[in-house]
Amino acid sequence: MTDVFKQRLVGAVIVILAAVVLLPVLFDGAGYKERHLESRIPAEPALAEVVINEPVNQRLPDTDTPAEPQPAVTIKAKPAALAKAVDKVAPEIDLSIDTPTLDAEGVTVAWTLQLASFKDEDNAKALRRQLIKAGYKVYTRKNGSLIKVFVGPDVQKTKLESLQGGIKKQFGLDGIIVRFTTR
Repeated sequence: MTDVFKQRLVGAVIVILAAVVLLPVLFDGAGYKERHLESRIPAEPALAEVVINEPVNQRLPDTDTPAEPQPAVTIKAKPAALAKAVDKVAPEIDLSIDTPTLDAEGVTVAWTLQLASFKDEDNAKALRRQLIKAGYKVYTRKNGSLIKVFVGPDVQKTKLESLQGGIKKQFGLDGIIVRFTTR
């Protein structure tokens, strides 16, 4: 064995002995101690009692399909005071021509004029703008992929029939009169 090798071997043994002695002293776990602070978080509140109320209302009837109109009801002559009040609210309703009716649920039967159905929403909006400029009450509804354009509604079907003739002359649209629903 050479001197250099002996020196290296002795140095390695000293380093290993120092590591065996000093490492347990350094890493005994007694170094950094975490401070435990008192918690300032209040205790969890008690849960409130849950009360479940059962519904007491009866289920409303299905209104997917409109109810059939009831037969027309004849109205006796109205007093003068009532006639003035009605004329202020609805002066355009002429009960002598077309009497409004109620359906089986007591709701006024209203009618609307369906003019067109479009796949492109821009076309429906363009027609709606033209009809509004002409002074008609217009609305649109989306039904699946189609956008339908309507004029109305009105409780007198005869008014819509006269509007239908005017729209046919002015815009060239036939249209059909259908029962008005809120859906």
